[in-house]
Amino acid sequence: MKDSIQKYFKVGTIQWMSYPKRDAMESLKAICKDPYFDAIELRGYGEDNAAAKALLDQSHLKVCYGAQPRLIGKCNPNAIDEDERKKAETTLMEAIDEAEYLGAEAIAFLSGKWHEETKEDAYKQLLKTTRNVCSYAAGKGMSVELEVFDFDMDKASLIGPAPLAARFAADMRTTHNNFGLLVDLSHFPTTYETSQFVIRTLRPYITHFHFGNAVVKPGCEAYGDKHPRMGYPDSANDTEELVDFLRVLKEEGFFCVEQPYVLSMEVTLRPGEDEDIVLANTKRVLNRAWALLED
Repeated sequence: MKDSIQKYFKVGTIQWMSYPKRDAMESLKAICKDPYFDAIELRGYGEDNAAAKALLDQSHLKVCYGAQPRLIGKCNPNAIDEDERKKAETTLMEAIDEAEYLGAEAIAFLSGKWHEETKEDAYKQLLKTTRNVCSYAAGKGMSVELEVFDFDMDKASLIGPAPLAARFAADMRTTHNNFGLLVDLSHFPTTYETSQFVIRTLRPYITHFHFGNAVVKPGCEAYGDKHPRMGYPDSANDTEELVDFLRVLKEEGFFCVEQPYVLSMEVTLRPGEDEDIVLANTKRVLNRAWALLED
């Protein structure tokens, strides 16, 4: 592409993935100072929220809030047990409050684990949670995004393969127009799907993008939803796959000058790796993929 990627997307990174070892405030400053980024995805700073807000207010970054860490291994928004479901709902509403304070216009979350014998009941429970959370968010002028994860490999989330995500989003849109889907190139190999299939299936509902990598060969290092660096040994995604992803986004009309979508890199470290080098790797791959994309 001759045009800069920043013309069409707000390029971001997920802070807790890019900097898993560094102090949160230190890594926040690093991202705020980096003109490569137009967006940051964060998870809150506890007692440092006021100081973080001051930095974010200075930065001109688009602020995105990821509530996934509040849920993973802790509570399930599609739990059959009503008390467990309400626990997840409460933490998502708390996430909305924190996100609003930090300047975010939306939160992203994921569905919980499921069992085949109760799949439809879990689906109904997730609708209940998401509708309640969307109603709460709407009162603040905010939106809610569900990230599509694998359904049987690592996170084993209810949502899930693209056709089920489309069904869920369609059901949500009948009652809430502030709901959308977040799709991640890293997850396409883990759901046995392609960029073209996922993007075309979910086209009306997508509001946010991630890209990264995954290893889906059983028995190999970093197998599952581990988000290793681009081009990691035995992995599924590198420059070629990112070019294909971007090409599909272009074909499906997601290159939006007036209101650019967020496109965030979700890549993290393997043992012995360096945060700054892995982040530079990701930038280089994105730069190369964009250069190879035809106008």
